[in-house]
Amino acid sequence: MEIDWILVGWIIDVVLNGIVWLIIAALLIPIIEVSDKWTRKAITFMDKADKWIRKILENSFEWIQKKNLNILFAILFVILFGILAQYEIIPKLIR
Repeated sequence: MEIDWILVGWIIDVVLNGIVWLIIAALLIPIIEVSDKWTRKAITFMDKADKWIRKILENSFEWIQKKNLNILFAILFVILFGILAQYEIIPKLIR
């Protein structure tokens, strides 16, 4: 009976690859969980910042309407919205 060395090599390769990937997964799962916590914290911070920015914008619009300072603040808001558009914050605020 002759040994098929290609098959033996393939089996050894599959087993060793499995062990290596098991070690990699065991080492990376805790890192993934930590980064997942950071991601959740960042998302909650972004939500708070978004609500805060929306509140400020709504209050400033109401204040402008009450004081009837449309022309002066229209120029300032064009500048502000231009800056926000350059940083791609406007599409995030619209959603």
